[in-house]
Amino acid sequence: QLPAGSLQLTLYQYKTCPFCSKVRAFLDYHGLPYEIVEVNPIMRKEIKFSSYRKVPILLANAGSPLQLNDSSVIISAIKTYLISKRNSLEEIVSFYPPMKTVTEQGKEVFEYGNKYWLMLDEKETKRVYPVKEVRVEEMKWRKWADDWLVHLISPNVYRTPREALASFDYIVREGKFGTVEGFFAKYMGAVAMFFISKRLKKRHHLQDNVREDLYEAVNEWVKAVGKHRLFMGGNQPNLADLAVYGVLRVMEGLEAFDDMMVHTKIQPWYQRMEEVIQKAEV
Repeated sequence: QLPAGSLQLTLYQYKTCPFCSKVRAFLDYHGLPYEIVEVNPIMRKEIKFSSYRKVPILLANAGSPLQLNDSSVIISAIKTYLISKRNSLEEIVSFYPPMKTVTEQGKEVFEYGNKYWLMLDEKETKRVYPVKEVRVEEMKWRKWADDWLVHLISPNVYRTPREALASFDYIVREGKFGTVEGFFAKYMGAVAMFFISKRLKKRHHLQDNVREDLYEAVNEWVKAVGKHRLFMGGNQPNLADLAVYGVLRVMEGLEAFDDMMVHTKIQPWYQRMEEVIQKAEV
């Protein structure tokens, strides 16, 4: 529990971005107050102060202002800060160094070292992870959410022209667009994303019916949680639960989400996650 006002947070986001949704799920569950700045996805004026041009970005002030990039780094660093009182947030963030790498497409990107690790001493580690396997499992499934689950979202929500239009209608409604900009974003964005989703399907070697990949992934997650735990974290969600929930939540209100609820075993776990986060927010 932090003293009121000891950590001031501002989240720069697109509401419908799965990585931003992951961060919100984490902050909400931990009862951390934060301000939201919705970024215009076309002009991105709101983040012109930053050389890092992606969202989410979290500005954190715990005595001195600090910028945190990458959803998994944000979550690991803030969680470490909540548990460990030894280091300043600035020191903790320095444990996640950015490294420049080149993708298969030849594009330069930043990767962050250690991003699924909490930087804790032995005593703190024992308290949070009583057995080593618990930590290994959490890290494995956090990485799975970033490396696999998140890539199933676009091909599923833009699967058909009709679904692409419904998805963009939602994006424009929830996002920060001007009237004319919103109109063009909705129709041109829907067409563009319908074709991009086909490329993504090929890139990630998805099945012809991308719903099958989504169903398999979600059922794989449910199986990993098992029948004898409420959450992967036991009686309370851990960082893997929050990551998976955050990613899936962006499909709410869309056909892909309804199909997932009907054709997989995710519903009981998903409803428990909703309840526990709503309770934490009160």
